Amino acid sequence: MKLVPALAFPFAFAGMLAGCATPQESGSVYGSYQTMTEQVVRMGTVESVRNVIIASPESGVGTVTGAALGGLGGSEIGGGKGSIATGIIGAVAGGLVGQQVERGAGRRNGFEITVKLDSGELRAITQPADEMFRPGERVRLLSNGYNTRVTH
Repeated sequence: MKLVPALAFPFAFAGMLAGCATPQESGSVYGSYQTMTEQVVRMGTVESVRNVIIASPESGVGTVTGAALGGLGGSEIGGGKGSIATGIIGAVAGGLVGQQVERGAGRRNGFEITVKLDSGELRAITQPADEMFRPGERVRLLSNGYNTRVTH
């Protein structure tokens, strides 16, 4: 029964990390820190659009949570030393499953948009696929010196 309090920590830690989550920014969504800032606007024409996957870095929450759940579930099977062994096996299996779940949840669709600026230069910008672009369309590139987004 000492295993249950030890497993409470990963759940509390995962809850704290979830509270730190911020909304995903995209071509159409601005973070509050991006408001009231000047951006350079350049005009151009879309040359091509390519589908890509944008992967967020893994935080480890999925692995920790999966291991905790797997260890808890595994420890309930068997008795004595058998519950320790099944707890370890459950923790390893749960950690692997949790890692895969987090990896899948951290992926989203995006576009690599190649734009020919009016100056003749080519620029490629990758951003979430929340706004459709087609070759030949006139677009704006908004840049703040660090980030650039394509918008209509």
